[in-house]
Amino acid sequence: MKILLVGAGGVGDSIAKIAARRAFYEQIIVTDYDLARAERTVAWIAARHTPEIAAKFVADRIDASDPASVEEVARRHGADYVMNAVEPKFVQTIFAGALAADANYLDMAMSLSEPHATDPHSETGIKLGDDQFAQAADWEQKGTLALVGMGVEPGLSDVFARYAADHLFSEIDELGTRDGANLVVTDDDGNEIFAPSFSIWTTIEECLNPPVIWEKERGWFTTPPFSEPEVFDFPGGIGPVECVNVEHEEVLLMPRWVDAKRVTFKYGLGNEFIGILKTLHQLGLDKTAPLTVRSANGPVQVAPRDVVAAGLPDPATLGPRMTGKTCAGLWVTGTGIDGYPREVYLYHVADNEWTMAEYESQCVVWQTALNPVIALELLSLGVWGGSGVLGPEAFDALPFLELMALPVDEGGYGQAWGLEDRAV
Repeated sequence: MKILLVGAGGVGDSIAKIAARRAFYEQIIVTDYDLARAERTVAWIAARHTPEIAAKFVADRIDASDPASVEEVARRHGADYVMNAVEPKFVQTIFAGALAADANYLDMAMSLSEPHATDPHSETGIKLGDDQFAQAADWEQKGTLALVGMGVEPGLSDVFARYAADHLFSEIDELGTRDGANLVVTDDDGNEIFAPSFSIWTTIEECLNPPVIWEKERGWFTTPPFSEPEVFDFPGGIGPVECVNVEHEEVLLMPRWVDAKRVTFKYGLGNEFIGILKTLHQLGLDKTAPLTVRSANGPVQVAPRDVVAAGLPDPATLGPRMTGKTCAGLWVTGTGIDGYPREVYLYHVADNEWTMAEYESQCVVWQTALNPVIALELLSLGVWGGSGVLGPEAFDALPFLELMALPVDEGGYGQAWGLEDRAV
């Protein structure tokens, strides 16, 4: 298997570092618009691994905004899989380039949505992933696979949904992805600062768009941003965190393959974060359409959201300033296989101290990167396989969870996942 990794930012860099400890692939081509970033990732691996491992990694330049560039780089290197690790605004172009190159494809975030033109807080417009699912027949005709939403959320949460449906429940009332953390980022003087641990571009997109909910009797519908707050108790020492509805791919993926009465996604943002996001929206700084800005060199076109992103620290650099843990998981309610009511929380916790010590990657991007590497290994082994546009729920969850939790010295990834039975 030859893997074309598009993007050497925080998540892409972590994917390469995690994969460097595995042996299932022939080559990984680390690419970025900024060639120096891709070369930096390859150099990190070369400095910490044997020459034989280092030789499996090469750097190249790519333009993720141009399908022809993606196709050309994929064909030149003979890539079997294109692994998309850049902003979701590039999904459609990378998706098209991979299809044109006759390569398989994975991503961790899906094609972007557009709110309903007249009733955005009740009706859906263009939903996350609609563009990709509309092309499913093209992938099926070529016999190639597009595995979409294969990060941590979406990704591992969707694997948990399949596992719950197959092994824990006879009937599911709600599949509720719940994400929370106790992460703190400080400046040089030890003062806590505002510094999102994931791409602010993606965070703005998710949090300010109308959240989507799915109900069996109603289908997909939307609510206002930050709706339905609830306090959820997270494991791993994180504790209670207030979570709110946020637009996310799980709600668009899970109902396609898993039978449930309701599907939701809630994220623990905190009042300060929500306040900042609301202010950005009020000032129009969340917009992606370029504005004309006068400068000393004349007028320039710049998107307000790109200015916000440029003014914040790169999430990939936050690890040394960050402490705490992050938890990704799925809360499931319904009827257990024994016929009695059941409520469980399936989860994975990543500790920033550990991910920094082991990989020099902050825990949020590392946790996201872990899951596509596991998926690629299962695909290389033929344990997972198929064609068309599929989500993680379309595959057997047990091999994934077993490989994830199996100790490293026994051939696994050594990442335990948890299952908490909660009071009904």
